[in-house]
Amino acid sequence: MSHASIERLQRSMRWRELANALLTACPVMFALVLGGARAGQVLMGVACAALVGIIAAFWLMRRLRRISLVHVSNRLDASLIQLEDSSGLLLRDRSALGVLQGLQRQRIEDRLRQLSLPDLRAPWPWWRLAASFVIAGLIVLASGWRPAASNAIAPAIDTGASADSGTSVPVKLLGSTVAVMAPAYTGMPQREESSLDVKALQGSRLRWSVRFDAQPDAVRLQFIDGDEIAMTRNEDAWSAEFHLEQSALYRIVTQPALAPEFDRLNRLDALPDEAPQIHVSSPERSLSLREAGQDRWPLAFVVDDDFGVAQVDLRITLVQGSGEQVGVSERQLRLRPESGGELRHRTFRHVLGLSQLGLVAGDDLIVQVEVSDNREPQANRARSASFILRWPIEPDVETSGIDGLVQKVMPAYFRSQRQIIIDTEALIAQRAQLAADAFLARSDAIGVDQKILRLRYGQFLGEEFESGARPESSVHGEDEDAHANSATQQDALGGDHDHAEAPARFGNEGDVVAQFGHTHDHAEAATLLDPQTKKLLRSALSEMWQAELHLRMGEAEKALPFENRALDFIKQVQQASRIYLARVGLELPPVDESRRLSGERKDVRDRPGVLAAAESERAPIDRLYRALQGGHGADLDTFDAWLRENPRLVGDALGLRAGIDALRRQPDCLDCRTRLLDALWKELPLPPAATTLRERPDEQGRHYLDLLNRQESP
Repeated sequence: MSHASIERLQRSMRWRELANALLTACPVMFALVLGGARAGQVLMGVACAALVGIIAAFWLMRRLRRISLVHVSNRLDASLIQLEDSSGLLLRDRSALGVLQGLQRQRIEDRLRQLSLPDLRAPWPWWRLAASFVIAGLIVLASGWRPAASNAIAPAIDTGASADSGTSVPVKLLGSTVAVMAPAYTGMPQREESSLDVKALQGSRLRWSVRFDAQPDAVRLQFIDGDEIAMTRNEDAWSAEFHLEQSALYRIVTQPALAPEFDRLNRLDALPDEAPQIHVSSPERSLSLREAGQDRWPLAFVVDDDFGVAQVDLRITLVQGSGEQVGVSERQLRLRPESGGELRHRTFRHVLGLSQLGLVAGDDLIVQVEVSDNREPQANRARSASFILRWPIEPDVETSGIDGLVQKVMPAYFRSQRQIIIDTEALIAQRAQLAADAFLARSDAIGVDQKILRLRYGQFLGEEFESGARPESSVHGEDEDAHANSATQQDALGGDHDHAEAPARFGNEGDVVAQFGHTHDHAEAATLLDPQTKKLLRSALSEMWQAELHLRMGEAEKALPFENRALDFIKQVQQASRIYLARVGLELPPVDESRRLSGERKDVRDRPGVLAAAESERAPIDRLYRALQGGHGADLDTFDAWLRENPRLVGDALGLRAGIDALRRQPDCLDCRTRLLDALWKELPLPPAATTLRERPDEQGRHYLDLLNRQESP
């Protein structure tokens, strides 16, 4: 047997599959055509037969694709053990085989000449063929099962009498088209929709053209909010226009009324024009330090918008000076995009000259990109994160003649709480562009800055370190706490930490404590703050703790609310008018010694309402769901009013309002109630965490507890 023989086996297997498919599909197709002809629906029968043929063709192609030469070779190996699973060598080029493979191929060819070939074709699917003929017979019988047509001549209808009668024929909708004209600034061409459910850009104009089989006296578009638009007749069509500003539900109302199958709510979905997206590629970090000899700062970013970018401005802020002598100057620069780009995708590059801007040592240069699109009448605006270029001050040199550097009072970059918030927001915006390890490293770095700032403010409450006494710093390096300690020797409130002004005298306890210890927790040495300011400062430190925790874990989104609250508390502390500590004792009410340890609870009442249950803002959804599920009277009007005021709290506000309208029109409709319950189920708020009561024991459990009590009793 050669390669050509395997191909002949493959053809025989494929012919069997083709025969099985034809014998299975042809009876059903023939029955569909015959049944359609008997029922007077020839086109319907032909269409159904064609659909069955297409399905059978797809199934056949899939089966034929599986019968490849490799498949036939594997089947042949499974049928003939003498081939030693080596018939696949017959499918390979003889020149590409090795010596051993060539010998094995020759052995397989010799053996196949002596062996009889097995039948690898699929068996006849008798059960499938029988089912096909049964289904075909049922289709033919069902098409002939109809009442016999009467040969009697139908009486003529008196049209005049019908016209004079008081009954009215329901109006039927023949066809409708909705022309969608997008705003001019988008540049989108006009399109037509055949469906009454339309999705269009916010600000588009819609024009309806509706035709009826019997011309009504009046037609109007009735919105679910109560607004109505009268349609005008133009020959056989009725038309109306509407300016789409927000999503709405409407129905077509005619006089006389529409047939029930055409009386339904239709949706108008207003798609908002999204704000531009800014992607900054250079600089890569929110804070950059000026390098030696650097006089140019290159900026590169890309702006994307749905319908084009209108203008891009670069806000440049120069911060000069330090302490209270800080000067801030701002300027704005209009940027032009690079040529050759699309209107919706613009690339911008700009280089700032540092000497031209007047940047000197100790200054900060802050840039921010502001973008607006072509939306009319009011453009969408977007603003990027702030990017800082800092020119660090050179370290001071000792004047005592010893070559070395003096330890700085403040580190090169000591971030404020506002700057930590800015860096966190920038990190969250760049999350999709960063790898997981890089994102975690940057989040951890911001958490270190948050820790240093927390230690700085913690000194005003007598907190120097997080636990115990400070260990001695090693010669080779010091940790973050030691660095924070060096950074906080001089604070913003005038606190002074100088513990080594004079050497300690041997045997003098006060000098030893003054040199080697801290007295922050002593009332005489603690920073003088009034109780209200201390309370605010403790709240700020608590929020910093939580922010640092989430930043260290790489959860920048969860840390941002705590950072903002810490900033608010710090602002309140900075605005405190008094910083003295009122030295008054704690005055507690006198204790009634006669009632101590007596267990007397007279005149002692539990205060009700101490813990009030918090109500979720989506609680109306839960209340309506419970009312509909329990069969009680549901206040649909109140929920509809709440839904109009809070459409963003649910996923599909229009769908819920449509369900409410259907149930309001048909209060006894069980399907309408079920559909509304299904829609509300998807919007139900998550239940709050609560303790569960212990289940009551059944009869066997009570018997077990009784036996335990008997054993414990003496």
